[in-house]
Amino acid sequence: MSLFSWTENKSGGVVAPHERLSWPMTVGTGLQHIAAMFGATFLVPIITHLPPTTTIFFSGVGTLLFLIITQNKVPSYLGSSFAFLAPIAAAVSKGGMAQALGGVVATGVVLAIVGLIVRGAGIGWINWLLPPVVTGTIVMVIGLNLAGAAKNNFVTKPLLSIVTLAAIAIVAVAGKGFISRISIFVGILVGYIVAIITGDVNSDGIKAAKWLAMPTFTHPSFKMSAIVLFLPVVLVLIAENVGHVKAVAAMTNSNLDGQMGNALMADGVSTVLAGMGGGSGTTTYAENIGVMAATKVYSTAAYWVAGIGAIVLSLCPKFGAVLSATPAGVLGGAGVALYGMIGILGARIWIESHVDFNKPKNLIVAASAVIIGISDLSWTRGSYTFNGIINATLVAVVGYHVLNSLAKD
Repeated sequence: MSLFSWTENKSGGVVAPHERLSWPMTVGTGLQHIAAMFGATFLVPIITHLPPTTTIFFSGVGTLLFLIITQNKVPSYLGSSFAFLAPIAAAVSKGGMAQALGGVVATGVVLAIVGLIVRGAGIGWINWLLPPVVTGTIVMVIGLNLAGAAKNNFVTKPLLSIVTLAAIAIVAVAGKGFISRISIFVGILVGYIVAIITGDVNSDGIKAAKWLAMPTFTHPSFKMSAIVLFLPVVLVLIAENVGHVKAVAAMTNSNLDGQMGNALMADGVSTVLAGMGGGSGTTTYAENIGVMAATKVYSTAAYWVAGIGAIVLSLCPKFGAVLSATPAGVLGGAGVALYGMIGILGARIWIESHVDFNKPKNLIVAASAVIIGISDLSWTRGSYTFNGIINATLVAVVGYHVLNSLAKD
């Protein structure tokens, strides 16, 4: 079967990855995938001060590459990853955005190499290296380490932050289906509208921006002291991609183990391209899994529509300027919810994997790493700063395996 050949499903039942609906319905499903990814994908560049249209451009390009490398067998959208927020902020504070982008590129290279290894050796070694207690801890640390950043934005305009946070909470709880899944996006939209009414939106950049132009591309620079800040992100991206492929396999009742290495490699290549051009690193998106679960449409044709649509969307600088003008107070409200959700996702990994905290090896490793990460316990040697996330990751990975080798249970 050709890469661009899908069998039309006329039964009205479940639509498999190699199938599609009629083209008008496929386009509609693809647009729904754009809406699902958008709320999270645009938020990362706004928080990190990367050009939003550039990140959206590379998310579209990355999605198309992912589909090609996985041979249209793994329906997925590659959006910007929240795991990059903390290391980008740390790298920018030390050496500027160019060095942060160098870290993004390095992360992608390592992830692509991991993908190649998985293609040859299988996934077993990853399951050994990153048991649920370790992955859950790392994810929790990456979310809660950003608590200070959320606070700094929140206190700039507390009332605006409260309105945004309240809107997110109400939509998440009272919203139905798809709307509740994009509660962060809807909450930011509500906060943005309130900020316009109260005069808290600076529209100078919006007025000056063009309607149509290529995204702004920025080149990275490479410094090892910045690159080391990003190493824990590799572990998170591995866990996210493996979890995504397993979820899609379960939903489509198929065996996708043979595509696991391809998926990791594809995300790595996409992240490299994004970092080389000034975008944020990418990852597979749970939001789009939600769309598939709701619609029972797993067609990769819809993701081709979504990827191409994102690229088209990125060609409007006016749109990017509107995103960049999001007030700090709005980001503060969103950050409180979002970073907390990332942290709680770590706890969800523990719960769903039945991690036993009656075992000291699990309890001590998780407890120590979480405190190190949340307090951002750091130390500096020469030009290298090992921040809380790096140290927490080392404690989680190395500490677990040392204690596991000593444990009697």
